[in-house]
Amino acid sequence: MTDPRLPAAYFVPGTPSFVDFVAHQAPDLLPSRRAVPSGDAAALAPHATTIVAATFPGGVVMAGDRRATMGNIIAQRDIEKVFPADEYSVVGIAGTAGIAVEMVRLFQTELEHYEKIEGTTLSMDGKANRLAALIRANLGLAMQGLAAIPLFAGFDQGAGHGRIFSYDATGGRYEETAFHSVGSGSLFARGSLKKLYREDLDEAGCVMAVVQALYDAADDDSATGGPDLTRRIFPVVHVITASGGRRLADAEVADVADRMVASRMQRPDGPAAPLT
Repeated sequence: MTDPRLPAAYFVPGTPSFVDFVAHQAPDLLPSRRAVPSGDAAALAPHATTIVAATFPGGVVMAGDRRATMGNIIAQRDIEKVFPADEYSVVGIAGTAGIAVEMVRLFQTELEHYEKIEGTTLSMDGKANRLAALIRANLGLAMQGLAAIPLFAGFDQGAGHGRIFSYDATGGRYEETAFHSVGSGSLFARGSLKKLYREDLDEAGCVMAVVQALYDAADDDSATGGPDLTRRIFPVVHVITASGGRRLADAEVADVADRMVASRMQRPDGPAAPLT
């Protein structure tokens, strides 16, 4: 029996894509369909900044700083920019914070809807492609200064290792090797990881490397927030392995950050990389 309060389309088997269903039934509800006045609207909303990710044998780590900015103003000191997409993947946001968070929620619903309809999870490539489609749908807003550029990573159960995907504002999808970073401090974070990253890092070493990279980004980029030792605000760190994903407890990240800051007292520019 159907519910008379809902259209018949809600009871007909159809597409496993939640976004495609909404686009057909109620397109005005999608973020990409909302009209924005012409001009540059970038200064009207907080922007999230730096996200880093790195693989290690058996998984992948993603971390994000906690600062959001509006021009030269710190809009928020404890924003969260890294979210689980499903059990085996995670997405970090950079760019216009409100649009990026809404995009992540839609992406989470899309993956959950697919799993309920098909009875299985999307492949890693399938997830990366669906996120690309959501970014592409935001192109109109991106051209008005409201771009949202996520970083996507997860554990590929078929391949048996962690994978990282980056994007551009048009929805272009690019698979990265070993590590990557997005956001205003990404240039400095990637430079740091070039020196710190090794293919044989274990999980703890990989976590320390990405936290070090965020610290280096904050050291040179005013929009990236470093560890706030007085307020005890530290990066959000997620680890994804064959067992699934988990967010490191605040106490775990605080311990990593405290050890890192203590070592920086002796060497402010961070650990030296070997020349060979």
